[in-house]
Amino acid sequence: MLIIDIPSDMRARLGRPESRTVVVWAVLTAVICGLFSAALATWGAWHTARPLPDATETTALVAEVLPGYEVNEVDPGSALFTFYSRPLRPRNLKSLLFLDGGEYQQGATVATVRTAPAARQQEMVALARRRLQQAGWRTFPPHVTPELTCRAGGGCTPTGGPDNVSLVARRDDTGLDIRWLANPSIDGTHLTVNVYRTAPPAVLPAGIAAGLIGAAAGWLVFAWASRRTEHRHPTPNAVLLLYAITMLFWWAPVLLAAPQLLGHHREEPHPVWHPLWEWLGQPTLSLLFVVGAGCALLAVVLATVPRRDADPLSTAGGGVRAITL
Repeated sequence: MLIIDIPSDMRARLGRPESRTVVVWAVLTAVICGLFSAALATWGAWHTARPLPDATETTALVAEVLPGYEVNEVDPGSALFTFYSRPLRPRNLKSLLFLDGGEYQQGATVATVRTAPAARQQEMVALARRRLQQAGWRTFPPHVTPELTCRAGGGCTPTGGPDNVSLVARRDDTGLDIRWLANPSIDGTHLTVNVYRTAPPAVLPAGIAAGLIGAAAGWLVFAWASRRTEHRHPTPNAVLLLYAITMLFWWAPVLLAAPQLLGHHREEPHPVWHPLWEWLGQPTLSLLFVVGAGCALLAVVLATVPRRDADPLSTAGGGVRAITL
């Protein structure tokens, strides 16, 4: 059995010299505070990116990499990050909190092509990849999704016909996702081209700096609250319960989202990784974060309640007490 001997002086600094787990809880608190602080900072830094390409730029890009196709419609992205394809507004916060947070996604300018392809799908994918590489794009292997036929009460099986194919690429601060449909959609769309921005240079340093500051702040607040509630505090159990709820509600989304996103990145090529907050389960499970934050704030408030310690100078008949802050 592996036993980690935590130095007694570190446990003492955290106010729990007899505890074998206090340092573990302090580390978990520091890490999660650092992660959330970094996510907030990267979200702010993302907004230093250039605006999304307009219709003219997108149309020229399609003509460059997909000769023979004619763009029928261009839907310029309304924001770098959108909620149901529109900029996030205060009125959307209720929907964002209550299980619709997954609709907050990176925005893109979308070009729609309804012209029937002049060659087979495989030939067009190979041609587009060559044109992209010649134009200085870094391309990734095409991702193929079989077209499925599903029966009521039964499973789904591949049709054996054409597949849905996605080709992604990156050049400078621009990402590109070309999607060929196995079968035209109802409006006759044969393929779509999504153009979006990659993470700007400010994202990484902002995330690192904020993460370190947030982790340090989390460690210090935990240590202060731990010391304060160790001896003769009126509400130690309430503070402990609120802290446990906070850790559960903050760590659970991370443990659910991170493995799923890791598998998603392994299955499909990504010229731009999903932003940090999505790895933390945000804002999909943002309600848990908000409840946890409320519990953490209440725990800190309760920890400030004065301890009542016996005054050693008081006489037996006096009954005088001293309040230690």
